Amino acid sequence: MHFSLIDKIDVLEPHKRIVATKSLSLAEEYLQDHFPKFPVMPGVLMIEAMAETAAWLVRQGEDFAHSMVLLKEVKNVKFGQFLQPGQTLTLTATLVSEDDSTAVFKTDGSIEGQQRVRAQLVLTKYNLGDRNPGRKTTDCDVIESLRKRFSILWRGTEIGG
Repeated sequence: MHFSLIDKIDVLEPHKRIVATKSLSLAEEYLQDHFPKFPVMPGVLMIEAMAETAAWLVRQGEDFAHSMVLLKEVKNVKFGQFLQPGQTLTLTATLVSEDDSTAVFKTDGSIEGQQRVRAQLVLTKYNLGDRNPGRKTTDCDVIESLRKRFSILWRGTEIGG
């Protein structure tokens, strides 16, 4: 099963910063197993939502040059209060540094201005075809799919928020 942990991109400043939101609904399937009598978003999924947010900034900033933009490392994680159904998590990723294969971000998640989670994330980026020439077609298919998903998440009329 594939699911997206962000609902929309609210602000996009290429090569600098991105802000996205995740509205937690009781209908989220994983909440049925994660503290059923006290449903909260698992911390690991909060980190994944921050990584997804940062990955969109990388993809957009390099015009979707890489099919794979994946979480490589998480540093200095700090969790605050729980995220419960009915609340909306605002996710911010600020680019700290970037080279040909990695991007480093300062990220946080907050609800109504109160920080709930923060971390430094390192993302790695590459194409499958670079490692196996027979996978270049897969890269094209993945990138096309990502472009379509991005057009749904980002409805901004201009870049820069």
